[in-house]
Amino acid sequence: MQLHTLKREHPNKKSRQVGRGGTRGKTSGRGGKGQTARAGNKRRPQMRDIIKKIPKLRGYRFASHDIKASPVNVGSLNVFATGAIISPATLFEANLVRRVGGKLPKVKILGNGEITVKVTITDCITSKTAKEKIEKAGGSIK
Repeated sequence: MQLHTLKREHPNKKSRQVGRGGTRGKTSGRGGKGQTARAGNKRRPQMRDIIKKIPKLRGYRFASHDIKASPVNVGSLNVFATGAIISPATLFEANLVRRVGGKLPKVKILGNGEITVKVTITDCITSKTAKEKIEKAGGSIK
């Protein structure tokens, strides 16, 4: 054995400090050199920002965007004369419903109150109790 043939059992290993950030090594997922390798570089694609600002459509088949029927109580139909034909247009003229989005709304007649006049109702949705009260007063629903 000669001095120039001696070898260490564990040779010196110089540890390189690169990248940091867990197991990613070298650039740690920051790509190459330059502006994109620096901290604080968080440029985002412009289209993505525009898309993120648009609200998502929620609900099953987006039924939540349907215009809900405007409620009118049976008791408020007493303003009409006996034998009158009641439709969304006549309810609008009597100031019982408002326009929704510039159009006449769907109308649902609910069973609150009592009706004393005999009327005919067309193009309106009616609840079960409202239908009973209208027919009891001698009116009809088409």
